[in-house]
Amino acid sequence: MKAASKFLSAASAVTLSAAMVVPGALAVQFVATSAAEAAVVSRVEVSGNQRIDAETIRNYITIKPGKAFSSSDIDGAVKALFGTGLFSDVQINQVGSTLVVKVAEYQVVNQVLFQNNKKLKDNALAAAVQLKPRGTFSQATLDADVESVKAAYKRIGRDDVTVTTQVMQLGDNRVNVVFNIAEGDRTQIAAINFVGNSAYSSRRLSDIINTKRSSWLSFVLRDDVYDDDKLRADQELLRRFYYNHGYADFQVVSAVGELDSATNKYTVTITVQEGDRYTFGDVSVESTIPEVDGKSLESVIETHKGDVYNAKNVEDSIIALTEKVAGSGYAFAQVTPRGDRNFENHTISVVYTIDQGTKAYIERIEIRGNDRTRDYVIRREFDVSEGDAFNQVLIQRAKKRLENLNYFEKVDISTVPGSQPDQVVLVVDVVEKSTGEFSVGAGYSTGGDTAGPSVEGSVTERNFLGRGQFIKVSAGGGKNSRDYSLSFTEPYFLGRRIAAGFDIYKSTREYDNNYDSDTTGATIRFGLPITDSITTQLAYNISQEKYEVDDGCGPTSPGDPDGPNCTISTAILNGIAESPWIKSSVSLGLVYNTIDDMKNPHEGIYANTTVEVAGLGGDAKFVKITGRGSVYQTLSESLDLVGLISGGAGHVEGYGDGGLRIFDQFQSTDRMIRGFAYGGIGPVDPLTGDHLGGTTYFNASAEAQFPLPVVPESFGLRGAVFADAATLYGSQVTSVAQESTDMQLRASVGVGLMWASPFGPIRIDYAIPVKKEARDDVQEFNFGISTRF
Repeated sequence: MKAASKFLSAASAVTLSAAMVVPGALAVQFVATSAAEAAVVSRVEVSGNQRIDAETIRNYITIKPGKAFSSSDIDGAVKALFGTGLFSDVQINQVGSTLVVKVAEYQVVNQVLFQNNKKLKDNALAAAVQLKPRGTFSQATLDADVESVKAAYKRIGRDDVTVTTQVMQLGDNRVNVVFNIAEGDRTQIAAINFVGNSAYSSRRLSDIINTKRSSWLSFVLRDDVYDDDKLRADQELLRRFYYNHGYADFQVVSAVGELDSATNKYTVTITVQEGDRYTFGDVSVESTIPEVDGKSLESVIETHKGDVYNAKNVEDSIIALTEKVAGSGYAFAQVTPRGDRNFENHTISVVYTIDQGTKAYIERIEIRGNDRTRDYVIRREFDVSEGDAFNQVLIQRAKKRLENLNYFEKVDISTVPGSQPDQVVLVVDVVEKSTGEFSVGAGYSTGGDTAGPSVEGSVTERNFLGRGQFIKVSAGGGKNSRDYSLSFTEPYFLGRRIAAGFDIYKSTREYDNNYDSDTTGATIRFGLPITDSITTQLAYNISQEKYEVDDGCGPTSPGDPDGPNCTISTAILNGIAESPWIKSSVSLGLVYNTIDDMKNPHEGIYANTTVEVAGLGGDAKFVKITGRGSVYQTLSESLDLVGLISGGAGHVEGYGDGGLRIFDQFQSTDRMIRGFAYGGIGPVDPLTGDHLGGTTYFNASAEAQFPLPVVPESFGLRGAVFADAATLYGSQVTSVAQESTDMQLRASVGVGLMWASPFGPIRIDYAIPVKKEARDDVQEFNFGISTRF
């Protein structure tokens, strides 16, 4: 039983929640009457009130002139007046036939002011404190607000902040509250030490957690702030990681941060106990529901005998079984995994038991904390609604979806009893975070049609107007390029889980061989998730391309005296002559994604394929098919060595009378093969040396990625060694004679440096071609923004 209990804790996703305890004290002093058990007064007299009308105070109590009352009525009146939150003291006495109500009002806050704060703005601090303008003032609230301000600074690494207060009397029972802040120096994290780990290196575990060691990038990333809540969340990340890699007995023994007051730096020590690594033993499904055949459900589970134990696969299997059984009419079915460890051969046999479960219904869903996000944006992530059967598995899946939206810092879902014994109320508590970004960046690229230095500015909002919509406006350019774009996405089109959006763009290019292009276009797209790992996208694309030849350059040969510096291939000139060119197409894409971490992948597959058909009006008429796949696999846990195998292919075929333009053919890029220039391989015009692109390509790459020794992991630097191979061939351009139109393999080997920078992933590659053709253009060094997928 003990082993099974440990299994359940490992197989379940542990949810961290911080319980907030709001301390408060209420000092109540009143003078009880010694009147008889029942008494009558002729009038109620109110004193001590300054702002609040006496009649308003009389209305708060139930004792009325001419009506009998008792001591319990006086007790109730005192509690009622204190309950308004308007009074710091209440006394009720009977003097003869008069009931005397004496009150002391709380002072009213006129302004809340913050002084000497630079790292946190006034609005951020105002949101952290309870005292508000036009609210009541109390010393207890002020003391609590001082601690709240300190906590806000601690969350940004200012542990030694000091806060003093002033209460300025303004008369008429009004005050100004002033917080004087000495922000102090920023704390740092000197080291993060792991104790007890042997299966995984400390560097690898440092990649898993969000707390990072201080580095020269910390002033941008702000990931080296020590926070107790953050450290608790890091423990959960470690548990998930180990549970998903076979270590079902893993536990965090302790996690502490010690501050060195002399250096103002923390040393974080995390002690773990890894335990043994397990694989799955026998896996089966049992059902106590007579109409449900457990054997027939084994095909939907994702845990298989011989596989490395993975808690996520157990959870996914529970969800799959729950949905399958619920779809058969058993909405209250409950799936429980039971694990049986074999300590000798390190296997865990799993039995999924399906029971009828307790019948309970969702009375209502209450959402709290969403000041900006609309209620329906949160509700639509639930597969259940009011009146549906309560199912804990579906509730947990909704919680994960809400967390993945990246709109909230924290999501908690709890239940409270409903109005009937078989009903529950779902309470969804969220803490919102900023979803807007304004960025300005600069970069440099050695390849592609935007080579050279470039700048870009963009404004992005992931939760536009609290509707869950995505919008981005960007503009940028370089020496020979200009780009402008507007993108919008509605993730729930017509109330269904279909992402619909559009993109509008304009780009201009100046090419070295004396011609320019101007492209204006738009895309309307629809995305539909088929499963958690498979999505499809349907899009309509329309664009207009305009080309111009530079002054003094025309349809000439290299030796023409009218254009001695013009070396444009006749094939390119013929394409330019057809300008403007309108392309109207539809495309269908399919994406399969099981990558464990899109920012730092170690395991999984990412594959996509797209079919584009042009010819729905416009000038272009072709069918283009492309595909690419990447497989990541950890080769050594201790060395954090990751292997990558990728490959791609594409073919384009023109149809109709116009044939295929040169600009519709494939050009080689560094994603196809490194060590060669952009457009540096494939069919070539022997007169000008221009590579004209090809109709078919194949490429493959093998790569090993590893951490750099000595360099701290918080820098985000990794190295790579790779080997590439590719071919680009075939051409439907018939206006010029061409060379290298046959399938000819090129190959290169090289080394790379990858940096997960604050400005996006950057990669530097140095590749040496080991197999090339005479007309190929070589470019050994490549630098630019990395695109893994």
